[in-house]
Amino acid sequence: MAKVVYTAEATVTGGREQGHGKTTDGELDVQLRPPNEGGGTNPEQLFAVGYAACFEGALGVAARRAKAEVGDASIDSKVSLITTEDRGFNVAVQLDVSLPQVKDAEEAKQIVAAAHEICPYSNATRGNVEVTLTANGQAV
Repeated sequence: MAKVVYTAEATVTGGREQGHGKTTDGELDVQLRPPNEGGGTNPEQLFAVGYAACFEGALGVAARRAKAEVGDASIDSKVSLITTEDRGFNVAVQLDVSLPQVKDAEEAKQIVAAAHEICPYSNATRGNVEVTLTANGQAV
């Protein structure tokens, strides 16, 4: 049986059109609005930030396991809302990982690939969401 490490709790009212979301601890309190409307954020932006933050943590784990130093890693994340063939919706993710202290391109790609196997967001979306990765500008 899986051990729960942490549980985030939040309540959303009004959905993505004119909604409001707040975590039970009060640390996150956002107005929800459609993309390009202003006055709030949207679920895709929240997912982009969450995935990138989670992935950066996984990079640290992958680097330690590889006995490598990733230092000041940064991740540019893009989450696109896309349509499906059955008239539904899904998301597609692009994570562009910059590892300025890792000069060897193959090593950078190996660390990013390992992080993709560790990251809870990657594991949750695997097989259902297209995730494209780059490491220092190189496709992984």
